[in-house]
This record gives sequence, structure tokens and C-alpha cells, in this order.
Amino acid sequence: MILGFRTKLFIASLAVAAAALMIATVIIASELRREAPVAEQLQRVGVAALAAFALAAPIAAGLAWFLSALANRRVQRIAAVARRYAEGDLTRPAYDYGSDELGAVARVLDSSVQELGRRIEELSRDRARMEAILSGMVEGVLVVDRQGRLQLVNQAAQEMLHVDASAAGRPYLEVIRHPDIASQLATALRGQSADSRELALVRDPARTFVARAAAVASGGGGGAVLVLHDITDLRRADQIRRDFVANVSHELRTPLTAIRGYVEALLDEPPDEGTTRQFLEIIARHSTRMERLVKDLLRLARLDARQEVLEMAPCDAQQIFGAIVADLAPAIEAKRQRVSIHVEPDACMLRADPAKLHDVVRNLVENAVNYSPDEAEIRLAASRRDGSLLITVADSGPGIPPEDLTRVFERFYRVDKSRSRPGGTGLGLAIVKHLVELHGGKATAENRPSGGAVFTVTLPGRHS
Repeated sequence: MILGFRTKLFIASLAVAAAALMIATVIIASELRREAPVAEQLQRVGVAALAAFALAAPIAAGLAWFLSALANRRVQRIAAVARRYAEGDLTRPAYDYGSDELGAVARVLDSSVQELGRRIEELSRDRARMEAILSGMVEGVLVVDRQGRLQLVNQAAQEMLHVDASAAGRPYLEVIRHPDIASQLATALRGQSADSRELALVRDPARTFVARAAAVASGGGGGAVLVLHDITDLRRADQIRRDFVANVSHELRTPLTAIRGYVEALLDEPPDEGTTRQFLEIIARHSTRMERLVKDLLRLARLDARQEVLEMAPCDAQQIFGAIVADLAPAIEAKRQRVSIHVEPDACMLRADPAKLHDVVRNLVENAVNYSPDEAEIRLAASRRDGSLLITVADSGPGIPPEDLTRVFERFYRVDKSRSRPGGTGLGLAIVKHLVELHGGKATAENRPSGGAVFTVTLPGRHS
């Protein structure tokens, strides 16, 4: 294309030279009208023609080449800009295209490219923003086109459905083999409204999802969008709430029934003094149990609402252990149990809330006393490890099933009937967990290789 343009310019220059030659010929012809021999006149014409051609041809050729070189340079610059645009660099050139037809065409094309570039940049920003939103969503999102091929599967959906990014472009029926999801997508692809469904995936039955599908408007290319909401935690929390209400009702109903029965017995027919005292002692014991239950519930409510504050002070671990063992001495002696205390020198003093730390350790020791058999040994220890303070309470009871180790700190949670709580409210370990977390620590439970359970409280390593 460039050579053709230059050739046309070159031909135009030759035409200019030919015109110059014709003019020279006319001039020579006028000279020939003068009287002279024919041979001399012919000789003059030939010499004049050759001289005119020799003079005009180089000038015309040079002019044509100069003009074509200028045009070629402009075309080359336009081509360079076009190549730069094709490589993705859409910055405007620093020079002017000129005011002729070639410049006008170049400016129109440049404006079109700049407008396309602006729109592409906006689309790129929108796409990046959408990808960032989809990647940060905890909900799984799937997008299929009108032919039923997956166009997008975000990270959450890949984890939920156990698929990878290579699934894009494949029919959703080949990738997702869940009948409820397939039914919802098929309904949405037909343009109909699909009701949300609660379902469990075959590969992960322990998790519960809610699937919602909707059709994409025809203006957007058609297709359907499916959103998966993981409601496992909501269902678990709802189950915990129902269990909590049921357990509270049970824990309150039992002493209330006993109190009412004994009060009615006293009212109907007053027994002798010894029986009356026995009935009143039973009523007092159940009243105390109810009072303790309500007290523990109120404390858990305050801890949940973060209404309890820490009053930090130096604490002596040895002194706290000794005071708790002395408080529980009647129960320990009644079961002929032994309590050993071991406090490492660097773990003797720490900074904590003395009253709350006392409650933590007391609940753990009381739990160990209740569940350890007669003549068993209970070990209390304090040590430092990796900058943290560790308090451990190990019992000699039946241990905890591995699947229940992470749930023993739930309210009213019972491992099994054989480990039902004798005399407790079932809220002690839940209070322990909240008090330890209030200190910025962590409470865990595990089984000992030799039998029994060991509870570990890990506190930040603050020295007194």
C-alpha cells in the first residue's frame, strides 16, 4: 500500500517533467520558424529536447521522491501508532497528524481507538472489582450461560462443591451432580422463578447450605446465577439454643418439682419433727441448687455481654491452688482422694484477676473431684512454655470421647450418661472458657495416655 502511494507520486512527477519537455519543444519550434537549413533545424530540435528532458527529469524525480518520502514517513508514524495500540499502549502520540485528508483519517481512527480504550479500561476496572467482590464473598456463586455452561465459579463455590477453576466452560451437569442444584439451575435457565432450598452436599454431609437460583436478563446474555449460603453455623447455633432452653428447663424443673412435692407434703399432713427437718433440708438443698444455677446463668450472661472487667494484680499460683484445695477438702476427704500440686519457680507469680483466676481453677478442680473415682489422684500444675503460663488440672476419671473434646466447654453439654454431672449446674466449664478468654487465653481438654482427662489453661505470659 505504501509503495503504491509512492509510485503514484513518482508518476505525477514524471508528468510534470513531460509537460516541461513539451514547453521546451514549443519554444524550440518557434526558433525553427527562422530560416535555416532543415538538417540544422532538426539538430537544434533534438538537442533542445534532450537538454530539456535531461534538465526536467532529475528535478521531477527528486521532487517526487521527496514528496513520497514525506508521505511515507507520515504513514510509517501512523502505522507505528497503530502497532502500539495493538500491543495495548493507548497513550496519545506527541505529534500532529497534519491537516490533509491523511491526517483527518488518522485523527478519526485515533479518536475511535481512544474511546475504545476508555471503555475497555472501565470494563477492566469493573471486572477487577467484581472479581475482588466474588473472591471475598463467603457465599458460593456460580454463573452459567444460556447453553448451561459454567462461566464463573468463585473461590467459595469451588471449596463448597469441591471443584477447581478448570470447570469453567464445561456443562454444569458434568461438574455439579447434586439433583437439587441441577433442578434449580434448570428452572432458572427456563426463565422461571426457583424457590430457595436447604440442602446438604454429598461430599460434605455435615454442612448445611441454602441454594438460590435466578435467571439472568436477556440483555445480559441470558443464563442463570446460583448462590450457595453456608448456614451450618446458624443451624448449629440454633441447635445449641434449643438444647440450652431444654437443659435450663430441665435443670429448673427437677428442683422445683421436688420443692413443690415436699412443701405439699408438709402442708397436707405435718409430719413429726425429724421428718419435717429432713424435708426442709431437701428443700434447702434444691433451693441452693436453683440459686447456684441462676447465679451461673446470670454470670454467663454478663460474660457474653462483656460486662465483667479484669482487675489485674499479682497472683501467687501456689497460694491459689492451696486455697482451692482447702475449700474442697470435705469433698476430697469424703472420696479419700489425693491432690498433688507442682508449681515451677518461674510460674509461681503472674499477673491476672485473682478472683476470676480462682473461679477458673476451682471449677476445674471441682470437676476433677466429681468425676474421679474414690482414692484417685488429682494433679495441679503451673509452668511456663514459650512465654505463656500453663495451668493444668488432671483427673483420673473415665476420660472424654475424642469427638466430644471440643464440646465439653458448651453450656449443659453432657458427654454421656455415665459422666453426668453430680451436683453441678453444667455451666462450670462454660464459665471457665469465658473467663480464660477474658484474660486473652485459651482453655483446652484432652485425654491422658494413662487414663482420665487433663484440662489446660493457657494465659499470656505476664509476670507479676
